[in-house]
Amino acid sequence: MSRSTYPLKLPTSIKNAAQRLAKEDGVSLNQWISVAVAQKIGVVETADAFFERRSQGATGKTLKRLLRQAPDRRPDSGDAID
Repeated sequence: MSRSTYPLKLPTSIKNAAQRLAKEDGVSLNQWISVAVAQKIGVVETADAFFERRSQGATGKTLKRLLRQAPDRRPDSGDAID
């Protein structure tokens, strides 16, 4: 596996929390951050793939049909767009 470096600047509070968690996991801070970034990438890519699959076959025509079925009433309190 090839590696590259990236100078990372973190707020002190986040770095301290990451150091504490890395120590609890028994790994270096660098390894802990690498795993955290990899997990985030997995989450984002999984969500992207999910929504891509869910949108297959969706058209504007389908959306208009669904919107016509919505009740014609004012938004609930707090839901209105001003």
